[in-house]
Amino acid sequence: MESRNQNKDRSAVARMTQPRIPPYPDVEAQSEGFRQTRAARRNALQEDYVELIADLIADGGEARQVDIAARLGVAQPTVAKALRRLIAENLVVQKPYRGVFLTDLGQRLADASRLRHQTVQDFLVSLGVGPETARIDAEGIEHHVSEETLAAFRRAMAGG
Repeated sequence: MESRNQNKDRSAVARMTQPRIPPYPDVEAQSEGFRQTRAARRNALQEDYVELIADLIADGGEARQVDIAARLGVAQPTVAKALRRLIAENLVVQKPYRGVFLTDLGQRLADASRLRHQTVQDFLVSLGVGPETARIDAEGIEHHVSEETLAAFRRAMAGG
C-alpha cells in the first residue's frame, strides 16, 4: 500500500509532465506581451491626465492644478511633475494664472482614451457588472486592451 506522501509525489510529477494548456508561448511572443504591458503602464498616466484635463475643461472651461490633484487623489507637487512631462511631450500647455489646456495632440489622446474607457465600461455592463464597478474597473483595463480586443467588445455588444 502506498503512503500518502508517495501518492502526493506521484500527483506532483504527473502535473509537471502534463503539457500546459494553452501551450507555453515561445520567447518572442512572451516577451512581446511583457513589452506591451510595460508600454501600457507608461501610457496610463498620460492618458489619465489628458482625459481628466479634457473633462475639467468641458465642465468648467479650464483645468487647474489643484482640481487635477483633487480628482486624482494625489498631491499638487505630483501633478506639477506630471504636467512638466506632459508639456515636454506636447500634450498640454500651462498658462500662468489660468490653468492647463490640451494641445491638439493631447486632445486626440484624450478622445481616444475616453472612447477606449467607454467601450470597456459598456462591455462590462453588458456582462452584468454594475455601472459603478464597471466605471472603476474600466479605469485600469482601458490602458491594457488592444484595438483588436476593443473591436471584439464592440462586435459582442452589437450582437455579432
